[in-house]
Amino acid sequence: MKKTTLIIILVSVSVFLYFVILFPLTLRSLRPKIGVVKIQGGIYSSEKYVNWIKKLKENSQVKGILLVVNSPGGGVVASDEIYNALMDFKKTGRPLVAYFGSIAASGGYYVGCAADVIVSNPNTITGSIGVIAEFPVVKNLLKKIGVDFIVIKSRDKKDLGSPWREMTREEKKIIKSLIDETYKNFLKIVSESRNIPMDSLYKIADGRIFSGRQALKYGLVDTLGTIDTAIEILKQKAKIKGKPVLVEPRKRFSLLSLITGEETKISDIKLDYRMVLP
Repeated sequence: MKKTTLIIILVSVSVFLYFVILFPLTLRSLRPKIGVVKIQGGIYSSEKYVNWIKKLKENSQVKGILLVVNSPGGGVVASDEIYNALMDFKKTGRPLVAYFGSIAASGGYYVGCAADVIVSNPNTITGSIGVIAEFPVVKNLLKKIGVDFIVIKSRDKKDLGSPWREMTREEKKIIKSLIDETYKNFLKIVSESRNIPMDSLYKIADGRIFSGRQALKYGLVDTLGTIDTAIEILKQKAKIKGKPVLVEPRKRFSLLSLITGEETKISDIKLDYRMVLP
């Protein structure tokens, strides 16, 4: 009798746990999923983003990607690698919708161009279509404190960009050629993705920033709204009925990010070469 009672209790507890814990999880696993890719802060490394996008691509339950951009831009290579990973995802035929938050400028806008539809907050800071390279020169400061450098190099261009001396005219031309090449590619991506004629785009692609409202006027975004607007558009494109599950990568706790925060400043806006030059 006691044994029978114990079995009944164990079965009852198992059934209870199933319906309280496992059954909701089972239902959740059956619901359609939307992969969320959040581009947050400066873009100087692409690895975590590219790896996550690849996982979403390989998961057939993921019906589309919601790209959330809160970035002032960053490195040329990192921005391009994320953009290419998103374009690779789109080859599966699944939709990609972007939402521009507080700021989606320069490299942030570059990445956003992979989207089928761009939804922007009316007050978003976006645009800044251009490329920049910065090289500080501290030779006068060092001279004041009596510090000098002896440089031994294999050829005359090896220390191009050195902060210990001024650039020559020829060296500036070399850097400018790199900037121009990347800028042309940036313009090509924007022109093709946004269906803006190159001559019209060139008039506004001088590095200036736009509000979301202004960006809509120039065709740089498709519509104004909130992140919920972007989700609804993505649901329609992916033919999702009901409430989808938003899938995000697991967050790792970082004491450094907790202390420093990830606030983005207007002064951070750029697509630069600093990360690829020695």
